[in-house]
Amino acid sequence: MPGFATIADIEAFESVPLEERGLPPNTYEALKRSAEKFPNKNALSFFLQAKGDAYKKSVNYTYKEFLAKTHKVANMFHALGVGPTDTVSYLLPNLPQTYFTVMGGEAAGIVNPINPLLEPHVWAEIMNAAKTKVLVTITPFPNTDIWDKVVRMASDVPTLETILRIDIGQYLGFIPKMVVKVMGLGKDNKNVNAKILDFDAEMAKYPSDKLTSGRVIGKDEIAAYFHTGGTTGTPKLARHTHFNQVFDSWAAGQAIDGDENQINFLGLPLFHNYGTIAVGMGAWVSGSSVIMATPSGFRGEGVLDNYWKIMDHYGCTIMSAVPTVYQYLNNLPLGDFDSSQVRIATCGAAPLPLEVARQFMEKTGIKILEGYGLTEGTSVNTVSPMAGESRIGSIGFRLPYQEMRIAILEDGEFSRFADVDEVGVVIIRGPNSFGGYNDDFHNQSAFVDTGDGKGLWVNTGDMGRQDEDRYFWLTGRKKELIIRGGHNIDPKLIEDPMHEHPAVALAAAIGKPDARVGELPIVYVELKPDMSATSEELIEFAKSKIGERAAIPKEIIIIDAIPQTAVGKIFKPSLVRAQVKEVYEAAVNKIDGVASCDVVAEGDKRLGTIAYVNVTCDGDKAAVEDAINKTLGQYSVSFKLDIS
Repeated sequence: MPGFATIADIEAFESVPLEERGLPPNTYEALKRSAEKFPNKNALSFFLQAKGDAYKKSVNYTYKEFLAKTHKVANMFHALGVGPTDTVSYLLPNLPQTYFTVMGGEAAGIVNPINPLLEPHVWAEIMNAAKTKVLVTITPFPNTDIWDKVVRMASDVPTLETILRIDIGQYLGFIPKMVVKVMGLGKDNKNVNAKILDFDAEMAKYPSDKLTSGRVIGKDEIAAYFHTGGTTGTPKLARHTHFNQVFDSWAAGQAIDGDENQINFLGLPLFHNYGTIAVGMGAWVSGSSVIMATPSGFRGEGVLDNYWKIMDHYGCTIMSAVPTVYQYLNNLPLGDFDSSQVRIATCGAAPLPLEVARQFMEKTGIKILEGYGLTEGTSVNTVSPMAGESRIGSIGFRLPYQEMRIAILEDGEFSRFADVDEVGVVIIRGPNSFGGYNDDFHNQSAFVDTGDGKGLWVNTGDMGRQDEDRYFWLTGRKKELIIRGGHNIDPKLIEDPMHEHPAVALAAAIGKPDARVGELPIVYVELKPDMSATSEELIEFAKSKIGERAAIPKEIIIIDAIPQTAVGKIFKPSLVRAQVKEVYEAAVNKIDGVASCDVVAEGDKRLGTIAYVNVTCDGDKAAVEDAINKTLGQYSVSFKLDIS
């Protein structure tokens, strides 16, 4: 099959009922089938470093070896008391053992990936929500403080019984304990109640040929809890079933014409579904190979600078990345690399700026298939057509056997489906739609009932439209809309034109609090290396390019680097909070009787952003407090006042 070209191709593919496709019921069976079919084929390669030609030194696992490791890890977890409803959490960089933990953990119980870059108290909140029994992490190692943080938070998770540690030093070829001793990192905290074991030494004790539990895994059993926000208060843990993951991996593969001949480059983090499911499981369902680049992925030293050399050395045919990676590669010479070996490049996790896509495809000749997905939809929900017209800026067609519509909601309730090109809320329903979060609070707005009696739809929270050819287009997050005097402004109306400027690498438009109109559009800009531009020049450029007058930014702020999450998404909340702090402090400091004012803006699960206003006054306290409440009450961002 050459991939889909039109929505008619997808509908024709769906003429065969999904039940007749013979998909495995769980992730363990999916891996087992590929291992039986391709026992000696390479499933996974990993290299520790990318500087110079260090990327050529890799550790490799055939499908037979990968399945054997999965058996050992699953059997180890089972011996540690992990059953089908127990949770194994992991705080890990990208290592072969990370994937062994995922596959073995799902075969024994439930896996819970956690972002190592979060703060320890958030780790504890996540693990308590998941009722973690076993944690997999790393030993003390230079340039990382993960173990030190684990020690500090372990006692805050009463369900935690065992901590398994992986020694990254094993990939360096020397005794890592010597390094640990030199770095002064080798002391275990005696206050840790959980028993601490060596992951690899413990794993070696168990059989490699079968699951000793004898478990038969049902398709609707929970495979994973993926954390997807809600870090203040109750974490949002999305429940993935085994068939959610199997189906999504398979269906996404059908959309890009994946088969056993493909070699996938992995630079994405494995606490996120994009790398774990779309790349990893997506490869192993079809019998293809994964090349894992360093524990830090794309962020590893030398990975992006040597990117084309690495792709050439391993013969990679598929690249999966986020917009910021493509922006970087636009400034990296191809050298001797023959880019024709790369069949496709996929992009997800964040909207791809039009100019970044255009430059990349023009430079490399590699077709970018922009996709869209969310944790609540397992991983992938749309892909640009492999064999058809890729409309830059569109996220393409829905996956086969998965429904996706644009809905008009009123007060959160379904009113009707949108007309062609009418903007509304994106909703999805299908075998990859999750069953809900771990708590009732977050489930309140997670689903939409259209009243057709065929089940609930997932409310993605994204705004979009569908054109007459049924391509989907995102128009922004509902919560990211800039509301100026009651007028909704889509940030993409500002960001896309700004990316056309030759000096602009990234642009992020947000709403600046304004007492008169609610919000004013402003833009943060990151310039390309060795390029220059002034805010005044960019303002004039914006005026000439942005067709909607209300959307023309009132201010353009040039910064060294726009903040991003670990998976390459622009992190707008930090920009919004910076503006809240600036505006509120300026407003309060103008009030008579205020000696000093400090504002801390933070995220809140119900209010979005809240400002904590700390004031000292040298006048009448009651009068100052009244004036502050009246002044800040004109803004839309909630605040709490502490005055002394």
